[in-house]
Amino acid sequence: MSATLAAIIGGAAGAVALMGIVIYLIWFCLYHNLSVSRNSETGSSDQSVQGRNVGIQLSVQEVRPFAMEELSHVTKNFSDKNLIGEGKFGEVYKGLLQNGMLVAIKKRHGAPSREFIDEVHFLSSIHHRNLVTLLGYCQENNLQFLIYEYIPNGSVSVHLYGAGQVSCQKLEFKHRLSIALGAAKGLAHLHSLSPRVLHKDFKTANVLVDENFIAKVADAGLRIFLGRTDIAGPSSQVTADEIFLAPEVKEFRRFSEKSDVYSFGVFLLELVSGREASDSLSSASYKNLVELVQNSQDFSNISSIIDMRLGTSFTTEGMEDFIRLTVRCLDPSSERRPSMSYVVMELDRTLEKEMSLTTVMGEGTPTVTPGSQLFTATK
Repeated sequence: MSATLAAIIGGAAGAVALMGIVIYLIWFCLYHNLSVSRNSETGSSDQSVQGRNVGIQLSVQEVRPFAMEELSHVTKNFSDKNLIGEGKFGEVYKGLLQNGMLVAIKKRHGAPSREFIDEVHFLSSIHHRNLVTLLGYCQENNLQFLIYEYIPNGSVSVHLYGAGQVSCQKLEFKHRLSIALGAAKGLAHLHSLSPRVLHKDFKTANVLVDENFIAKVADAGLRIFLGRTDIAGPSSQVTADEIFLAPEVKEFRRFSEKSDVYSFGVFLLELVSGREASDSLSSASYKNLVELVQNSQDFSNISSIIDMRLGTSFTTEGMEDFIRLTVRCLDPSSERRPSMSYVVMELDRTLEKEMSLTTVMGEGTPTVTPGSQLFTATK
């Protein structure tokens, strides 16, 4: 009887213990779910877990939601005096925050959406020396705002051919090479991300230069907000923006890393010519600078478009390397275009060589005679 009694008591004790464990687990789960629900209601987990990439949770705090009242105050009620431009996203205003930081504020009409905030969080997590940083956003009164760091010297296009151009004489070949290298590094960084980011709207006007003329690529990923409605189809009339679109984009709307490379090739062409690539040529053989480059069999024809303001500030070897890379980037076949990482490597090599060959030694004697005079076949 004692053995039977012990077994009964032992079984009862085990059942009580098991029931206690079950009750504890139920209580823990209910409490944990309630805590998560409260956190969600207060917004602590909102705007992060629903982003396109879980990894951005670590940097979500870096993007700041702005109130429209503050944006109105720092732009003096969006005064025309603070209007510094207008792009595809909308009007761009210059603003001075209370902490003394200058910002560029893009404004457009748009209904509030969760997708807008998710994309802002993702893009603001991307940081690179050669990319303009997205600092914050705002959605109020059916208006959407993107707040970027302000880049003081404006776009490269203004320095090359824009109205009221600033100190364009300073853009010698070495300066243009340095700008090209910085922009290439910015694009290459976007392509190296996981998930990768395609710029989709790379052009000379979207390459800005700071007070030290360091290139910073602007509007990375901005086409995400714009959708596909602004992409023009094939046309006999090519606008300044459309000239940057690769053939496969204009015909099939097929974006890729290689379509960004094509756009970068047009940028290189504008850098070396100091002109808009869409400019009509006097010769009936080609409609614009891009066609001239794509159809030239040798450098003698291309050399005629070199910016005369460059004077003799470059070597023959450096210019030939630059033009050769431009031609490769502008290849109509996307498969034959190089990657942006290769472009970075080539520009870095060309710049380093150009700097060493044109460095003034001793009492002002250059180590090599600039070779621009050799490009005289078509003059």
